[in-house]
Amino acid sequence: MKIFDSHLHIIDKRFPISPNQGYIPDYFSSKDYLKKVDKLNVVGGAIVSGSFQGFDQTYLVDALNTLGENFVGVTQLPFNTTDDEILRLNDIGVRALRFNVNRGGSEDISRLDYFARRVYELVNWHTELYINSNQLLEIKTIIENLPAVSIDHLGLSKSGFNDLLSFVDKGIKIKATGFGRIDFKPIEAIQSIYSLNPDALMFGTDLPSTRAKRPFHDTDVDIIINNLEEKQAKVLFKNAQKWYLK
Repeated sequence: MKIFDSHLHIIDKRFPISPNQGYIPDYFSSKDYLKKVDKLNVVGGAIVSGSFQGFDQTYLVDALNTLGENFVGVTQLPFNTTDDEILRLNDIGVRALRFNVNRGGSEDISRLDYFARRVYELVNWHTELYINSNQLLEIKTIIENLPAVSIDHLGLSKSGFNDLLSFVDKGIKIKATGFGRIDFKPIEAIQSIYSLNPDALMFGTDLPSTRAKRPFHDTDVDIIINNLEEKQAKVLFKNAQKWYLK
């Protein structure tokens, strides 16, 4: 089964890393990533900027060049980034803007509405939110009215999951990633989301699983394969490929 990895991090010691809340991640190069997924049929993916990478783009440019044309970038930018810089990043393969509400290191959420609309109108990027689902209702109106949004790691918490579901039927994409970060069983959440909107879910490894209680394991893929059966292709490959490579 082909996989489009909707969420991975590259942490290369040749490029700037800044402590986030005192945390500095271990290095995980493009070569390390390819070795880790060697037994999986990964045919593309989304390289996501972490809180510890801030607004640095140099690592991302290198990772995109190394991993190839089926990989895209999800980056963090300050709201006053020039159009020329956004266009440059689009040309090298960046396809989304990230707001890291949970960890910081990105632009403040107060800029979400303005900045998400701006990049969408300029280069058709969607916006990605790393946010606990408990906080979604605080920005519900903004999210629902943005042109294209995805939410990381199944929303993280069971207590906010029903709030997350309320967005699924409105076209918000949900990443089936970071199973070692959430406080509930992933397959029950995945089945609930799939039943509401088969196009919403996008699987990702979340490698190298920085700060997760449990890192990614190949058996996380089996959770999708064994429980979704004939539906697995949409979640493992088709939805994310369409979202990122459209």
